[in-house]
Amino acid sequence: MTTAREIMTPDVTCVGENETLADAARKMAELDVGSLPICGEDNRLKGMITDRDIVTKAIAKGRDPNSVKAGELAQGKPVTIGADDDTSETLRTMAEHKVRRLPVIDGHQLVGIVAVADVARALPDRPVGDLIDAISS
Repeated sequence: MTTAREIMTPDVTCVGENETLADAARKMAELDVGSLPICGEDNRLKGMITDRDIVTKAIAKGRDPNSVKAGELAQGKPVTIGADDDTSETLRTMAEHKVRRLPVIDGHQLVGIVAVADVARALPDRPVGDLIDAISS
């Protein structure tokens, strides 16, 4: 049984819930990524933010990315997977919630992210194809 911990990308950089969208965008540019986890002052995951969120939920609505806090875009309870959950649970969760990146937690600590690319590298073609089909529809 392969676990989320075995296929995840570790060493995840967060944007703080009180950092601005401009800060988040700078971090994304520096890291060459399109999303970041939003972490709270309590070191707990508050959500995920994407470059698309910054554009569609802030800039396109005339909101100033230098004053809007990342935590304002965190919506509801974030979808996560446990570090020791098997990859079938990871695939099911990603497909059910139509997410391309899934934060991996150990207890309440964020320990990594499983992205579609991680799944594609680690698993046979058939489950990967099913996942892409599920999140794309």
